[in-house]
Amino acid sequence: MRPYSFRFGCLLVVACIASVTWIKSIPSDGGPSVLPDLQTLYERLVVAEELGVQVSSDLSSILEQLRNISKAANITHLHYNTTTTISAETTGWQADYLGQQTLLQPNIYLYMPHLRQHPDSLQPNIVLGQGRHGVSMVLGIPTVKREKQSYLVSTLSSLLYSLTSLQQQDILIIVFVAETDSDYVGSIAETIRKKWRTKQNLDFSFLMLYAQDKGTYYVQLEDDVVAKAGYFNDMKTFATQEHSKQWLYLEFSQLGFIGKMFRARDLPMIAEFFLMFHRDKPIDWLLDHILWVKVCNPEKDAKNCNEQKALQKRRYKPSLFQHVGLHSSLPGKLQHLKDKDFGKQSLFQAHNNPAAELSSSLKHYQQHSLDRAYKGEDFFWAITPVQDDYILFNFTQPIHISRWDRLAAEKQAQGSTDSALLYVFRSGNIETSGDQFHNTTVEVLPSNASSQDRLGTGLSSSYKESDKGFIIIGAFEDGVAEGEIEEGMQPISALRLVVHSDADVWALLSEILVKV
Repeated sequence: MRPYSFRFGCLLVVACIASVTWIKSIPSDGGPSVLPDLQTLYERLVVAEELGVQVSSDLSSILEQLRNISKAANITHLHYNTTTTISAETTGWQADYLGQQTLLQPNIYLYMPHLRQHPDSLQPNIVLGQGRHGVSMVLGIPTVKREKQSYLVSTLSSLLYSLTSLQQQDILIIVFVAETDSDYVGSIAETIRKKWRTKQNLDFSFLMLYAQDKGTYYVQLEDDVVAKAGYFNDMKTFATQEHSKQWLYLEFSQLGFIGKMFRARDLPMIAEFFLMFHRDKPIDWLLDHILWVKVCNPEKDAKNCNEQKALQKRRYKPSLFQHVGLHSSLPGKLQHLKDKDFGKQSLFQAHNNPAAELSSSLKHYQQHSLDRAYKGEDFFWAITPVQDDYILFNFTQPIHISRWDRLAAEKQAQGSTDSALLYVFRSGNIETSGDQFHNTTVEVLPSNASSQDRLGTGLSSSYKESDKGFIIIGAFEDGVAEGEIEEGMQPISALRLVVHSDADVWALLSEILVKV
């Protein structure tokens, strides 16, 4: 319709000009009565000519606007289209959030022109999350299907294990499931390795572009690592110390690309460099090449180059992440990589607890006894609990459980005004995070009065009576039981943990704290 309208306007203008020319060529001996009619017709044709010019201009303007709208629509479809509906809540978030986010750089088609024919391949088919932004730290983990064993769950458990609720609010973990239908069957080993490295480079680049606007810092991890307890505070503190200095990345592991922290604002530049040479080198080599391009002077020697590169990468020791995977995502390849600076991982937290007589219906595994765990010498590891199993701490003398100054100081440093914890029972550890207590209560036995009397003296309504005079004061949530004991309940003569349903896995206590 637009070309025909434009042509019609042009024909109208030509007709108007021809008509005016014809009118001016008419002889003047037609008589006085003819002149007024011809004058009126001439004036109308002049107006029509002006209108035709205006219409032509308007049509050109509209055509240009339609072209711009079409381009914008194509870009929107390219960048923000999602193909899978997960749920009403997830879909709503996708519509609101993906419409605002730019995942890709315009230059990406210069390095991978074949993707112009498959624009949807640059978008995630499924996005699950809450659309969080503004955190201090974003952790990026690409993962692929492994033939032998997957380490992803263990990696995530390790990262989440020691985080407090405040730390969980200030960190974002993005898992990129980078699966394709590429068929490596029939290829020689070197060809497979090259394809694998190329795809890995693209996976890292895509993940960086996706995460660039979600936080202040971005940390690259892999799906087969464990984290040292307290890693979040250590990383955040070190990044704050180095904030005012010039650096490209901070190193929290010496292995490959694991544990490298970047400023989020640098991610577009880094990702573009990786895309530019994604077929040529492994990702950690490309990272070193970025440093060379940024700071090395070809007119100076290698020593000067290494000194300048060292200023752009700051190393934190000891390492906070360790590679644990044996089976590589590359079929048939074994990985024996270990970070020597990681040190020995602590599997339990020791405390000085009050003297008590210990007993339990649970059978411990090997040397991991309850007595050793209570003394801070080991963790307690028990074979699968069943309903009514218990752990009992009978104190030699009735005790007052007091506030714990160190925990109070930590909470104040984190901006919390909550009072300190007075008892802590933490199940699972950094290596065996799944062996946790579930549906298990914490109960105390007051020493001076019956539980019924205690419950009737205005204590918290959340307390409930158990058997044998015990009162339920708490329970395990996400593997941890922690809290305070009100003054009106004290002193206490005993404390116990009671299991209320059969478990599917073993149970492990890595921390026992009763502070007096």
